[in-house]
Amino acid sequence: MEVVEVMTPASVTDGPDQTIRAAAARMWEQQTGSLLVIDDQRLIGIVTERDLLRAVGQGKDVDGTTVGDVMSISLLTVGPETSVHDAARLMAANWIRHLPVLADEQVVGIVSLRDLAAVLAALGSAGDEHPLPADELVRARRLVRIEAGDLD
Repeated sequence: MEVVEVMTPASVTDGPDQTIRAAAARMWEQQTGSLLVIDDQRLIGIVTERDLLRAVGQGKDVDGTTVGDVMSISLLTVGPETSVHDAARLMAANWIRHLPVLADEQVVGIVSLRDLAAVLAALGSAGDEHPLPADELVRARRLVRIEAGDLD
């Protein structure tokens, strides 16, 4: 199985000058744990929940601190033909939770640990009569719950 089969559309920032408050709001709205930072149609960084949590924990001003101030710029990426197994090993070896997928240097999606967990859940186990449908990704289900007013 290739990552193109499990990746989700990437959520992106308005650029490195977006405030971390705006980034946090977008992450909540889109139910994602990361935002890719694109500048001039080129991936230049990623900001994650952990980056935002660290910034707030350090007392940074959420309206005065930008995504560019807190984003990670040393990015690991994969291509759409990368196997899910190789992507999972890369993520585990480097302690990362989000892996951008690029084709011809353009972002085509992102694979998260949540996506990988959904694949494992969909596979079920021997004798499992009720495996999850493979296309029922966690974020999509959560968005439906949020829209219905279930904010947990």
